[in-house]
Amino acid sequence: MSPEEARQRIERLREQLSRHNHDYYVKAAPGISDFEYDQLLKQLQDLESRFPQFDDENSPTRRVGSDLKEEFRSFPHPFPMMSLGNTYNREELEEFDNRVRKLAGYDVRYFCELKYDGVAVGLSYRDGKLHRALTRGDGTRGDDVTRNIRTIRSIPLQLRGGDVPDRFEIRGEVILPREGFDRMNREREQKGEPVFANPRNAAAGTLKLQNSAQVAARPLDCLFYDIPAAQNLFAHHHLGLEKAREWGFKVPESGQLAHHIGEVLAYIDRWKEARDRLPFDIDGVVIKVDSVALQQELGFTSKTPRWAISFKFKAEQAESTLQSVDFQVGRTGAVTPVANLEPVLLAGTTVKRASLHNEDQIRLLDLRIGDRVYVEKGGEIIPKIVGVNLAMRPAGSRPLEFIRQCPECGTPLEKRDDEAAHYCPNDTRCPPQIKGRLEHFVHRKAMDLNVGEATIDLLFREGLVKKPSDLYGLTYEDLIRLERFADKSTRNVLDSIAATRNVGFPRVLFALGIRYVGETVARKLAEAFGTMDALMAADREQLEAVDEIGERIAASVLDFFGNPENLQEVRALRDAGLTLAMEKKEEPLSKALEGKTFVISGVFSRYSRDEIKELIEKHGGKNSTSISAKTSYVVAGENMGPAKYAKAESLGIPILDEAAFISLLP
Repeated sequence: MSPEEARQRIERLREQLSRHNHDYYVKAAPGISDFEYDQLLKQLQDLESRFPQFDDENSPTRRVGSDLKEEFRSFPHPFPMMSLGNTYNREELEEFDNRVRKLAGYDVRYFCELKYDGVAVGLSYRDGKLHRALTRGDGTRGDDVTRNIRTIRSIPLQLRGGDVPDRFEIRGEVILPREGFDRMNREREQKGEPVFANPRNAAAGTLKLQNSAQVAARPLDCLFYDIPAAQNLFAHHHLGLEKAREWGFKVPESGQLAHHIGEVLAYIDRWKEARDRLPFDIDGVVIKVDSVALQQELGFTSKTPRWAISFKFKAEQAESTLQSVDFQVGRTGAVTPVANLEPVLLAGTTVKRASLHNEDQIRLLDLRIGDRVYVEKGGEIIPKIVGVNLAMRPAGSRPLEFIRQCPECGTPLEKRDDEAAHYCPNDTRCPPQIKGRLEHFVHRKAMDLNVGEATIDLLFREGLVKKPSDLYGLTYEDLIRLERFADKSTRNVLDSIAATRNVGFPRVLFALGIRYVGETVARKLAEAFGTMDALMAADREQLEAVDEIGERIAASVLDFFGNPENLQEVRALRDAGLTLAMEKKEEPLSKALEGKTFVISGVFSRYSRDEIKELIEKHGGKNSTSISAKTSYVVAGENMGPAKYAKAESLGIPILDEAAFISLLP
């Protein structure tokens, strides 16, 4: 390769890696697998070493990818939060061992631990209390996510024991266990929201939410793995972890001391087979020199520690033939392409279908029917196609075209500027959208009918139900003649339908299936407007005045009630006897706080936060979780978040202590 060819290749690799860094760390939406990224990085490292005349201090090989966002304040890490060097093969791991032992001059003990697939954070403690939590950021500075970290129940806010240092830092990984991830995605599907691709993306996105109440509602966890050696608190890494457990940190018991590289390799083999049995995702194993003194002697390169390395598991892949592509229409009208494959064994199961996500993904892969494709199963909900074996491409094949009309009703598809998905706008006539809304309406968290998907499909095929209000016109004679319906099952369904007339207004509103209106939003709208009529008459400004209702939700509500067919359906549900208004609340004790909106933050001595909120409502005021120009007062206790304090000051909102708040009451 000539120097000029090398220069061009280096520039292309740097551009690619910088773009993938941005996708991974800033957007939390990686476009390639870890393995593909690491191979590109190794190519660049090799070229830069062979052609040092093209050295650049801003090369991706010199930095840790950044996840900084403008919405969060950033602070320097007390100790650099560096990334690890990694390998996918045993030979490079043995080379690492040889280098370490040669530099040490003696046999070395290693500590092996799982490489958790989540978001790295550094937590600093002062006098045994959580002081600050930072993301990795660029390795030297990280985003302050303390208020979100405090919502994670497995993270201790006050440490146990009498031997806690006055100040120290510990590193951990914020993760989303698989069970919680699956539950979150089911709930997002019900709300018509896009699902998360994998637990790591979900954890990253959650940790950067502006509203810590939303973070608290998601089942995040945190596993701890390191007390930086520069603090000189322990002679050995594993002793630090043992002490961290005593102090109250969640340190998995899966770590193990290894007396030589053979035990390291055995540890890797064991967890490569057992990782599927864990309740959370891992993508490899981390191997660290256990002696803190030797760690300090070995030191760091510009990017990674010389005393640690990660052995990463390749995401399991298989090769299959792309036979055809189906286009599925969901409840919200989103059209999702799904690949039909020649059956292939992958990760212990036979795979016949794989996700293609959207048109952009199809074009990126340049997919064609008959292609031999690489299928991967690595944390995804269903397997995905990650590449094409171009050497096996059939002659004369043509690029796969995304459909332009709905496969179910023939309506021309639409694509919104801010979304990758195509949508069928025929929401009241498209069969899968109709059935999807019916299934949502009867769901346990909505109207809780004793009716499953199979029954909804049967009722729809028989022409008995096309919209939710049709359920209330069903008769015994309609049902008893259907397949699988006997006297008891028929009466159970009719009794279940009758019981929904007692369901409260917030759940009825959620059951309507308005896009972006989930359980929480439905409850807030119901409480804010009181009746369905008031909600339907609300304009954009009135909707956005409700706590946590932004432009997107407001626009969706307006679109829904702007459709005459939806208005007709609401009238039909009213005629069926459903509850479309909130129960009348008790009269307030006074109107002293009427028209005032309060945000509560911190810890109080006389009252709990809930008691203060109750007092506000009993005297005619409203509570909110976020500070805005519409906030009347912030009631601040001890340990109020600095971000909230700064925002209140910048907006000129009065900040009251507990005594000043009480003085407002009659």
